[in-house]
Amino acid sequence: MQAMIFCAGLGTRLKPLTDTMPKALVPMAGKPLLQWQVEKLRDAGITDIVINVHHFPDQIIDAVRANNGWGCDIAISDERDALLDTGGGLKKAQSQITNHNSQMASEPLLACNVDILSNIDLRALIAEYERISALPSARNGGGLLVVSDRPTQRYLCFDDNQRLTGWTNIATGEVRPENVKSQISNLKLLAFSGMQILSPDILSLLSHMPQDKFSLIDFYMSLCEKSITNLKAYIPDAFKMMDVGKIDQIAEAERFAESL
Repeated sequence: MQAMIFCAGLGTRLKPLTDTMPKALVPMAGKPLLQWQVEKLRDAGITDIVINVHHFPDQIIDAVRANNGWGCDIAISDERDALLDTGGGLKKAQSQITNHNSQMASEPLLACNVDILSNIDLRALIAEYERISALPSARNGGGLLVVSDRPTQRYLCFDDNQRLTGWTNIATGEVRPENVKSQISNLKLLAFSGMQILSPDILSLLSHMPQDKFSLIDFYMSLCEKSITNLKAYIPDAFKMMDVGKIDQIAEAERFAESL
């Protein structure tokens, strides 16, 4: 299995730290956020990793080289010319993944955000992906979306079979796709963690997106509209996570990191 860590964001909510460094290198309990993610992937047996860069890209590239990728083979997808969001970033990275290692193009991919810390057992997540992928009912390879029942405003919507069917913002009443509105009361609403495992078949569909900049949620909703996705909810046991997104949360985030 391969992995991608989204590192290209501007980190505006972490100013003034990100006035002089990229979000990926913000120190957290003694090591940068990127190192936390790389080591977690490495400990789960994933050593082929792609990261995208935009804000202070050379700092990230230099850190990866200086630390020998923290024991992993890390390729760089360069977005310094334009930020592409998560979906566009993964779409662009596909060519980098193929050029980096031709065998990786036929492997599933675990994608995550650099600023989300969690206690998830990645080996259990990978094992569940392998289990459902081997089922006769698996369609288009599918994938797993790591979710939880934590309170938020934006939710992914799942049917009784834990299959992704839509997205909603409960604050604004927006529902996507439009035809899901009539079903929303019968769907399970779960908060997305920003982590997922996607099959090669699902990854190949990224090239069908006409735009260069789009989110993975946009991509998933396009699949839901066409009813061609078999993305399933994965709720980890005793799941705890923290979005290291605001400067006033740094102290709390460091305590959380130290507890992992």
